[in-house]
This record gives sequence, structure tokens and C-alpha cells, in this order.
Amino acid sequence: HAESIAKLVAEEKVQVVTTGAGLPTKYMPMWREAAIKVIPVVPSVSIAKMVARAGATAVIAEGGESGGHVGELTTMALLPQVCDAVDIPVIAAGGIGDGRGVAAAFMLGAVGVQLGTRFLVAKECNIHQNYKNKILKAKDIDTIATGKRLGHPVRALKTPFTREFMELEYNSAVSNEELESFGVGALRKAVQEGDEAKGCFMAGQISGLIKQEQTAKEIIEELMIQAQTALKGA
Repeated sequence: HAESIAKLVAEEKVQVVTTGAGLPTKYMPMWREAAIKVIPVVPSVSIAKMVARAGATAVIAEGGESGGHVGELTTMALLPQVCDAVDIPVIAAGGIGDGRGVAAAFMLGAVGVQLGTRFLVAKECNIHQNYKNKILKAKDIDTIATGKRLGHPVRALKTPFTREFMELEYNSAVSNEELESFGVGALRKAVQEGDEAKGCFMAGQISGLIKQEQTAKEIIEELMIQAQTALKGA
């Protein structure tokens, strides 16, 4: 329902919109006319330049370490190149789980950071407890990116679902339509039902660093204290 939601956003004059999993350029003229600030997630320099030309207020340079839909480049490689390529603020995302990651992002030229996986275990986050527990128990090698064959890879925790998806992806007898169909509803099964067999638990490679549930306030304060400490010693 992207088309109808984009129109609704313009009608309601939502002040800031972030976009992901695709190009927002077709909607940007409508949003700009409504004086909306648009901050797209970008996986490459070329797309960063494209959305900057289209009037983006800032961009979120997201590396393939992140959870959910991912690109090929890592945050370490992508971020400084995007910072050099555009004249608008750059926010870093992907593989940032503590204050050291925040400090590293600032050193590479970012003016801010976006964290996803770390906040999945925030006490205010209402995903199923099974989802949170899987992140808290994850090790550094416990994520996998599937869906490259379909042109939109997704990073998630290794589960029976993701392992079967990977097998189907490399089975030439399985059509793209069948592969797409296999994944329908898998995120909902993880988020709402905590289905550990059929759910897709999207999470970044930083999962192995996350060891406890905290409030959002505690997470943010800890991130900032750690970042300041790291930057003082840089």
C-alpha cells in the first residue's frame, strides 16, 4: 500500500519521513511540496546522490551488517564514501550496537546514527519475547542474508525458516514466485507469534554484542556515555 500511504503522509503533513527497501524518488516531489523532510536509507553512493538531487534533507548510509533489507557494502566502506559524495547530512546505520560504534560512525563523517537491532530488546518494544530472547542469545555468526536471487536480500537470525529459504534459493527447480510465496508472513510470525520454526527474525550482525534488555532511556544514555569515552581517547 506504498502509494496510498505516501499520499496520506503528504495530506497529514507528517514533518519527517524516512524510507527504506526501495527508492522514494517518485513520492519525493509530493512530500517536498508539503514541506516534509525526507531522509532515505541508501545502500550505495549512486543512490545517495540520486536522492540528494531529488531533494532529500539527509541520508541514512546503511551497511549490509544491518538487519532486514540490506545492500552489499559494509558500513565501514560505505559511510565515508557517501559522506564525500553528498552535501547533505549523513546518518550511519548497520553494525552499530554500542557507544564504540557510535564513535566510529562520527569519526567516519556521520552526524548521527540509526540503531535497529539494539532497540528490539528495549523494554518498550512490543515484539514477542521469543524474538528478544533469540537476539540476547545470538552469537557473532548467527545471522544470514537470504533473498539475493530475488534482488532484495534480507538479513535475519539463523532459524529453520532461514535455512530452508536458503536451500530453496539455490534450488533451480523452485521458481522466484514460489520463493517469494514461501516468505510471505514470516516476519509477522516472528514479531507477533514468536514462531521459532516459521518466523523470520530480522536482526543485524551486531546481535552477538547485545546481552540485556533495557529501557530506551537506559540504552541511549549508555550509548552516549560510551561514545564520549571512546572519542576522548581517539
